[in-house]
Amino acid sequence: MTYSLFFFIRDVTGGNLVDWIDRSLAQASLGSAKNRAHRMRHALIEPLRNIYGVSDKVLNMTLADLLLAAPASKPLWRETGFGMIPIDTLVHNFLVRTGLTHRLGAEHTYGSACYSENGCADVIRKIARRIDARQFGDNYPQHFVRFVQHSLWRWCAQSELNVCNGNNIDDDSRCRNANCVLFRRCDRVPLRGQSELPRGTTI
Repeated sequence: MTYSLFFFIRDVTGGNLVDWIDRSLAQASLGSAKNRAHRMRHALIEPLRNIYGVSDKVLNMTLADLLLAAPASKPLWRETGFGMIPIDTLVHNFLVRTGLTHRLGAEHTYGSACYSENGCADVIRKIARRIDARQFGDNYPQHFVRFVQHSLWRWCAQSELNVCNGNNIDDDSRCRNANCVLFRRCDRVPLRGQSELPRGTTI
């Protein structure tokens, strides 16, 4: 991976990764406002996929940290970073357990499909469009996709809020945590099978 990254920086970016990011985002930002954010993300992630052993999850996570830390003089960096979505099994399983992937017709297995059309990333973008993130931070954009993804991850991660994960929920059964604030609104879909769903239940 290290050698592959070295050759990418040498051969693709001309030895200047920062300048390459500037040029790629500037070019992708031109034209119609429709799908502009998608074009800018794609302009970075698609070429970087050629680095040996780097997954979409790692690319989105690393680029989000890098781009969001950019100074105000690089607004395209921050704009693109706002929309980077790393999907791990915690977030994917949360969307399955709550029934969101089913409700939105976005059922899929964990992996590259999470970043395909109507995958986990698209589901989170739909959620983010319904949340005004400015209430959580003065410098946040109105629709902050990365913030929503990170919040879902914190809700599930053992090292964070530790609510919705395999340590607390039997993957073969419906969640029984009635103290969860989402309990009455959650479909509580078992990850493996649906044998415990009450007859007539729609998920």
